[in-house]
Amino acid sequence: MSCRRTIEPAGRAADAPTDNRRMPHAVSLLRAARLASATKPFTARGGFKRERCEGCRLVPTHCMCALRPSVHTRAAVCLLMADIEPLKPTNTGWLIADAVADTFAFGWSRTQPDPALLALLDDPAWDPYVVFPGEYAAPERVVNTVEPHAAGHHGAIRRPLFILLDGTWSEARKMFSRSPYLNPMPVLSLAPAGASQYRLRRSRCGDHFCTSEVAARCLDLAGDEAAGTTLQAYLGVFTHHYLQAKNQLPVAWQGAAHRQLDEALARQRSGHLSSGPSAT
Repeated sequence: MSCRRTIEPAGRAADAPTDNRRMPHAVSLLRAARLASATKPFTARGGFKRERCEGCRLVPTHCMCALRPSVHTRAAVCLLMADIEPLKPTNTGWLIADAVADTFAFGWSRTQPDPALLALLDDPAWDPYVVFPGEYAAPERVVNTVEPHAAGHHGAIRRPLFILLDGTWSEARKMFSRSPYLNPMPVLSLAPAGASQYRLRRSRCGDHFCTSEVAARCLDLAGDEAAGTTLQAYLGVFTHHYLQAKNQLPVAWQGAAHRQLDEALARQRSGHLSSGPSAT
């Protein structure tokens, strides 16, 4: 992605990139539906109580819509979201949907799963994996690797579909244990890694990762390493913008977080072009 630098109106940094909003994605649409069904306004705990951009959920002076990347992936992501998770401004499933075009999002229900979710899980075009720690699953369901080119019916290649349970740890455990429609699918258990870089919510467990970090690791396993790196860098930019807004500090547009995203996007563009069809 290339960002044009222009003279910006008052209240916005002159070196901030221009707007890059696209059509609402799956998490945005789920959020809108959840808000429409709410009986009272949702108030985020511990966040800033100011006007937010509808495209990135940040205050307008710290808007990052112009930085929204578009990554090339074979894999797709399906988010099963706890009741109010789409409403939380710190939710990182939103970042996945920003970047990965094939992102699906559904509100979780034990007894009334969305028919569209069931149809997606039954679609032979996809090779679904429930991403969850293997210690909570029957051993015969647990896998540690992904087959990027799994064969389907009539020799067709199936694409990996990563099912992420998006909520607090207790909510995710409940979703995992009380969703019988997920039982036929393998459980992808990720190997231990370094500490999470997510700083917008507190976790009681140091080895837990936010949803976008998990998605980035899944993309790596599926052979979409450049996309995983870009998603990690995008989380860094979101974290920077969010914390700067919360502390009423300006965005460091030329800082480390933005440089890392620019570098990740440049590597992805280079890899995508080199793997494309050769000129004739």
